[in-house]
Amino acid sequence: MESGEFAGTVEKIIFSVEQSGFVVFSLKCVSGIVTVNGSYPQLQAGQQVTVTGTWQIHPKFGKQFQAQVITPQLPSTALGIVKFLSSGLIKGIGPTYAKRLVDCFKEDTLRIIEEEPALLSTVPGIGEKRVDQIIQGWHEHRHISRIMIFLQQHGVSPAYGAKIYKTYGAQTIALIQQNPYRIANDIWGIGFKIADQIAQKLGIEPTSPARINAGIRYALTNALGQGHLYLTVEDAKKETSTLLECEQSSIQEQLTHALHNLYNTNIIKLISYQNTHYIGMAQNYYCEKGFAERIKYLQSRPCTLALDNSSIYTKLRTGGYGNLELHEQQQHGIMQCLTARVTIVTGGPGTGKTTLIKTLLNILDQQNLSYKLAAPTGKAAKRMSQSTGKYALTIHRLLEFDGSSREFTKNETNALKADFIIVDEASMIDIFLAHSLIKAVSDQSHIVFIGDVDQLPSVGAGSVLTDMIESGTIACVRLSHIFRQAQNSLIIVNAHKINTGEFPVTFLPDARKDFMLIKQEDPERLEEHLRMIFKEILPAHSISADSCAVLVPMNRGTVGTQTLNPLLQSMLNPDSSIAISHNGTLFKLYDRVMQIKNNYDKMVFNGDSGTIVNIDLENKTLDVEYQEQTVSYQTHELDELVLAYAMTIHKSQGSEYDVIVCPVFMQHFMLLQRSLLYTAITRAKKLCIFIGQTKALAMGIKNNRTHKRVTLLNPFLQSNLSCRS
Repeated sequence: MESGEFAGTVEKIIFSVEQSGFVVFSLKCVSGIVTVNGSYPQLQAGQQVTVTGTWQIHPKFGKQFQAQVITPQLPSTALGIVKFLSSGLIKGIGPTYAKRLVDCFKEDTLRIIEEEPALLSTVPGIGEKRVDQIIQGWHEHRHISRIMIFLQQHGVSPAYGAKIYKTYGAQTIALIQQNPYRIANDIWGIGFKIADQIAQKLGIEPTSPARINAGIRYALTNALGQGHLYLTVEDAKKETSTLLECEQSSIQEQLTHALHNLYNTNIIKLISYQNTHYIGMAQNYYCEKGFAERIKYLQSRPCTLALDNSSIYTKLRTGGYGNLELHEQQQHGIMQCLTARVTIVTGGPGTGKTTLIKTLLNILDQQNLSYKLAAPTGKAAKRMSQSTGKYALTIHRLLEFDGSSREFTKNETNALKADFIIVDEASMIDIFLAHSLIKAVSDQSHIVFIGDVDQLPSVGAGSVLTDMIESGTIACVRLSHIFRQAQNSLIIVNAHKINTGEFPVTFLPDARKDFMLIKQEDPERLEEHLRMIFKEILPAHSISADSCAVLVPMNRGTVGTQTLNPLLQSMLNPDSSIAISHNGTLFKLYDRVMQIKNNYDKMVFNGDSGTIVNIDLENKTLDVEYQEQTVSYQTHELDELVLAYAMTIHKSQGSEYDVIVCPVFMQHFMLLQRSLLYTAITRAKKLCIFIGQTKALAMGIKNNRTHKRVTLLNPFLQSNLSCRS
């Protein structure tokens, strides 16, 4: 769109959101009236501003000017000053007193308020109390203006500037001048680059301790986003020097000094394991260490259940619980759950995990033992409820998360009251949630983790389920027997084939035709295949498009989520009469969306998906219906949402769909691996369709080299770890 710059007077505030500073206003300038939208806290009619940005077309309101920079200017004419002061921006001054002030002081009015406020009392009707109000209001206005100008002069956009101001308030300039790097940690969406840009303009030296400390901490934070809890000391130095754009050799001494400083102030931990030195944020270390110590403590406690295990085992072998014929692996798994304080049950699709849980719950009911069922996400909890017929809830709700304190009510001093805690989809649990959960398990309880260890690891950091299994210190049952009814599904057969490195098949005698492979060498032709799937294949299978998800390895590229989501939106939800545009994304009524940030105030979390059920165009808000609640979003919060017609395979964990469509092309080669494809196919219930190049699919199946996360839970559980703590 065409860019430009306009200077003029704010004629009217059309719409504003106080929490974010977002504002739509009409600007009177030389060329006429321009409708402008942007971010600037407490903008008022009568203010003179200069706006810089680009033109855009709003789907309902037409042509508007989107301001990237809004710079306030004080009016210089008597008429402009009257309008400015009449706006209500300055407490104590309305239209009447604005006219009186300007009649008295003319074009010198604003200087008088700023420099000689005592003269205000000479104006008829303005007493001492009103003078104090005017002085306070003026200083507040000037303070906000100075803050926004300060931030914009240092390269911060108005939208980010409004976020920063809302976080720090009147202390904004002082806090940023003291440590500009803090905003990278305190404010979501603002990374190291923006903070460093401000720091450079403030004159902070490239090799200053503050910059290097911030670089190390950001390198660790960045690693956390990739699932790692630690970096080797050498990798941390390398990552930091790359981030700071400095040769490592030139800042080697400063890096070493910074590491010692961060260690001595307990910001990071230095850990030695197998002749390698690691560093990690102290909170990460305490979570992993605390989780391992609590697991070991629970295992050391004797089992207090008064059960006749011999009788139970006999009954299991003879189908005495619900007339279910159990495989010996399932029988062994149930007995492990009853005798071990901590148990892991893992296995792929069709191996009987659900039957094991249902039988275990049947036994617990007969023995009058209490239990609680939980899963990491709302969808996973609902599926657990449907499959067992028992009430299940998310781990956050199980632990009674308090949004006001941002802490769990259930903890080591207020433990969960149940004989058994049974957690499904354990592969999705990151170390932070795992630590909170294990702290809330009472000394008398048993805990059972159920999940498929061959799936991708959790979206959050850590590798909890894999590390627990690999440690060899926890009772673990791996279900591998595929039941006869499961063998009739090509989805399940091919899931196990992929997991063992074999290419999937599209036909087996007597098997349901629930798996398709559409060969296509040209990724540009993916669109025509998607249209054919939604228009022909799904109706032929009597499946609604609403229960179909497109899963891809990555966000970028011609077959990434960023390209596919607008395309699928146009196919599946073409009506754009009710929509809100935000940062290039058009959110429409009934769109599928996904939350991409943990929001503890709203109790929605990274990976939660829902549907837009209401859009208020006047107030610029929308409501999203999730599994357990409906959540309202204001304009400034929409950067927490993305369209979810297509999503990464990683983000699909814990969800199931009637139909999965999975494009696989060589442009994904950096991410193609066996666990990725295995996770994708196991999300499908009725139909799975792979589209793409057989070479790419074969490469992914062959590639069993997993992206090993840097964690230390395994050695913590084995107790053979040396740590300087």
